Amino acid sequence: MGVSAFSPQSLDTPAGGKVTDKGSTSRHKGGAITLVRHGEPALSRRVKLTAKGYGEWWARYEVGGLLEGQQPPQVLKDYIARARHLLSSTRQRALETARMACGEREFESLDLFIEAPLPPPNFPDSLTFSPKHWGAISRFWWWAFNNHKGQETRRQAEVRARKAADFLLERASGGDDVVLMAHGYFNYMISRELKRSGYAKTHEQGFKYWGCRRYEAR
Repeated sequence: MGVSAFSPQSLDTPAGGKVTDKGSTSRHKGGAITLVRHGEPALSRRVKLTAKGYGEWWARYEVGGLLEGQQPPQVLKDYIARARHLLSSTRQRALETARMACGEREFESLDLFIEAPLPPPNFPDSLTFSPKHWGAISRFWWWAFNNHKGQETRRQAEVRARKAADFLLERASGGDDVVLMAHGYFNYMISRELKRSGYAKTHEQGFKYWGCRRYEAR
């Protein structure tokens, strides 16, 4: 099953954790930016796969939606209620997350925010792992050894994360809060850029489904 990849050329086109008291309004009075991981996908992780099998599993994951019966957490609903700008990636799991969390409110979806790729390394078929472990292995090989298999490289993803952070900062520049519903690892990459831009983390829920990372101008 084919999955559309983010095109590096498009970079040239404009486009409950603990809450702390860190973060204050900067001279630009930028609004808070909340990065949200999507809800739990429907595709089961309770399988053992070869490297090739994981590549096929990831392709299905990339186009799939959410497991039924979920509800957005109240903390996310509260952030959305206070936000002016609501955004999501264009992947189905992120779109369904945004529809559930935003209710009747409109949101904007952009390819800019899709997940960084996870091509598995060329391990022999004698090695099988769960999708969770393949994800960790593949991310390490992509990050440390540039194992991209013709997809987006780490360097390209870092450039995209900088562009994504700039996009969010521009939306927040007038003091308006922003909520982005997207993906775990690419959200983490964006968060690194937000911190470099003077934003401080004030709420952290890690990589769990529906988890929020909130950043406020110092």
